Amino acid sequence: MKIAVLGALGLQGRAALRDLAASPRVSEILCADADLSGWESLRTKLDASRITPLRIDASSRDALVGLLRRGVDAAIDLLPLSLMENAFEAAIEARVPLVSTNYGAPIRRLDGRARQAGVSLMPECGLDPGIDLVLCGEAVRRFDDLREIQSYCGGIPEPAACTPPLRYKISWNFDMVLRTQKRRSVFLVNGERIEVPAERQHETDLIHTVAFPGLGELEAVPNGDAVFYVELLGLGGRVRDAGRWALRWPGWCAFWRPLKRLGFLAEEPILGPDCRLTPHEVMVRLLAPQLQYAEGEKDLVVMLNRFSGWKDGRERTLTTTLRIERDLASGFFAMNLGVGIPASIVAQMLAAREIAAPGILNPARDVPYAPFMAELAARGLVVKESFS
Repeated sequence: MKIAVLGALGLQGRAALRDLAASPRVSEILCADADLSGWESLRTKLDASRITPLRIDASSRDALVGLLRRGVDAAIDLLPLSLMENAFEAAIEARVPLVSTNYGAPIRRLDGRARQAGVSLMPECGLDPGIDLVLCGEAVRRFDDLREIQSYCGGIPEPAACTPPLRYKISWNFDMVLRTQKRRSVFLVNGERIEVPAERQHETDLIHTVAFPGLGELEAVPNGDAVFYVELLGLGGRVRDAGRWALRWPGWCAFWRPLKRLGFLAEEPILGPDCRLTPHEVMVRLLAPQLQYAEGEKDLVVMLNRFSGWKDGRERTLTTTLRIERDLASGFFAMNLGVGIPASIVAQMLAAREIAAPGILNPARDVPYAPFMAELAARGLVVKESFS
């Protein structure tokens, strides 16, 4: 099979490339990026014999269609969010299945066109969203009556790498990290729909801590629309409690709360002596250089999902946990692996037509659980579970 990776030389793209290059099912990989300057350093960290680097302007839909029509069996979109629609529309035109790790809201309107073209398009297929949604879909199948869905995930430094006052370091795009600090969230609490506006994200009473095995208490911050997935799975009116949460070391909300109130993440430009920058842009430029991992430090991906409901006439709870650590030998961050590997696995499933339904798909409904989990485990990403 032949796989194209769009935005292949970003942090997550590199991990996807390495995983594809290690797969015996993949005969050729197109490494497509606007900037190929990182290719020479990357090729020493993987089997580059089947990889062809290609410079591409992903803002040109014609260029993307031309790339996908080069005999590509499936593609992975790891481009900036602003180019997501371009990638999906190109995939429809070229009739090539596509995986993306971004949330699917910008492209759900394309479902009818994708169905008509007979193309399988899978957004939300990385870490979170991604692995968590596959676990959620399996939980629905395991319970007779599912009543609670709580999904927690985050990227944090190992304890030895925590730096006050933020206790955070960068394992993915810091601009996007800051944008998650301005995300509206939707929950179910005792059957009532609760919306947390972006400006209240770090102030709501819903903020709490959860115990993660081996690490202790982590802070849970509102992070996304849980009700959308409840309805996607046909559980509206049955699930009473649902939430999506980002995990951080305690103190995260206390740090951001006053800064947001004071406008440090505002998007309106302010006039400086030589240029106009938004406060958000200033924060990216100021903090990003100070929050880099040292060579021997590890980032961690931590995921915890809790599902409660009725099974065989009694109340039961299914808890799943996943912990990924940075691979110091290769330098790949845990976050890179947690996002890039699921995208690679599902791209291969699409290319092999193991997932073949047309339209805008979702991992919660459309990724086969057992084969997907087996592929994760074969790569050292082992989801642990308890069913009590």
